[in-house]
Order: sequence, then C-alpha cells, then structure tokens
Amino acid sequence: MTQDYITIALSKGNLLKPTIKLLKELNLPVEGLAEDSRAMIFDFKGSPNIKYIMCRPTDVPAYVEHGAADIGIVGKDVIMEQAKDVFEMVDLKYGYCRVVVAVPNELQGINLKDINYKRVATKFPTIAEKYFRNEGLQVEVIKLHGNIELAPLMGLSDVIVDLVSTGRTLRENNLGELVKIMDSTTRVIANRVSYRTKHKHIQPMIEEMQNVVKGGLFDEN
Repeated sequence: MTQDYITIALSKGNLLKPTIKLLKELNLPVEGLAEDSRAMIFDFKGSPNIKYIMCRPTDVPAYVEHGAADIGIVGKDVIMEQAKDVFEMVDLKYGYCRVVVAVPNELQGINLKDINYKRVATKFPTIAEKYFRNEGLQVEVIKLHGNIELAPLMGLSDVIVDLVSTGRTLRENNLGELVKIMDSTTRVIANRVSYRTKHKHIQPMIEEMQNVVKGGLFDEN
C-alpha cells in the first residue's frame, strides 16, 4: 500500500450494485465499475487517489487483513466465518440475508436437539460448529463450496447450514428453515495499520458512509 492511495476491495456479485450506489453518494469515482467488467483493478487520481480491486466476497477479508487493500466491503457472514484480524467499521444495512439451519420437508417440526449426532453440510463450517457447540450439540460438519441444498437430497448430510435471502431456493429443493443462526448485512472493514497511518483519509470516508446510511439511502433494502 502506498500512502497516497486508498485501496478499496469491492465484492463482486449481488453486493456490487448497491456498493456503486454508495460510492456515487460519497462522490467517489465509479467509472467502469460493473459486474461484467473483466478488469480487476480500477485506478483514479484525486485527493486521495482511489484504487478499487474487484474480488470474490470470500477473498475481501484476506486482502484487507494482509494490507493489499486498506478498506473492504463485504457481508457480515463472510467476516464471521473467516474471523480475520481487521476492524469492522460500518454496517451499511444493504445485502440483507440470514444464516439458517435448514432441514428436508419430511423433518419439519423436529426440535433442534434432534440434530445431535447428525451430519451438517455447509459453506460456513466455523459459524456452524460454533453455533452447535454453543447449543450443546455434537454434529459432523461437512464443508462444501456450493449447491449446499444438494447434500441432504443425495444423502451426504441430514441438514444444512446456509445463507438465505428469500428462502426460494430452499423451497424449490424441498427444504425448510428450522432456526436462524444470524442476520447478515454488508459491512465496511479496515486494515488495522492503514486505519492508523491513513487515518486522515479513512476516518472522514467512514463518517460519510455512516451519515449516508443514517440518511436512509438503503432503507428500501
């Protein structure tokens, strides 16, 4: 990281469109930022100079923790799962979803304790293991990287822990929500060293983001 740049790691995917809306509201440059862009680095001269890097959401905390980016914008679910050594600065209130325990329809109505000694498929093994441990349950957590709903249908797991927005994907695969583990919205994270060494640039940006959120920019979300 150079001192005359603020490097911001942006999450590709569903969070990108509202993030661009936020950046515009902050009068930060957005030319060329688009989901279908093949460019991964966007460089803008100014005061300070701004550099965006486009990442998979799951990579944003690593870029920020290791100082390749000063700031990152990513979901709370990713932050909790990875537990990187970063500052969590602002809840931006958009990109709402929830991490839930879901079961096949034929198991609807069971109690959480009935999951004891069952197999759980998930992209969030850290969140799942912590949750079930706190509930006093022993489960076998199986980490998958996608299409979690397939696991119980094919007998790989008994239940799943997954990220849900509307619940439509669960319903279409004959699954139902048993219990919510946590809510998730989009957050701003900062590298600990950058926050100190570039405080004069980062802190005003953080305060502007807080004001934009308080002003209701994303209330419809």
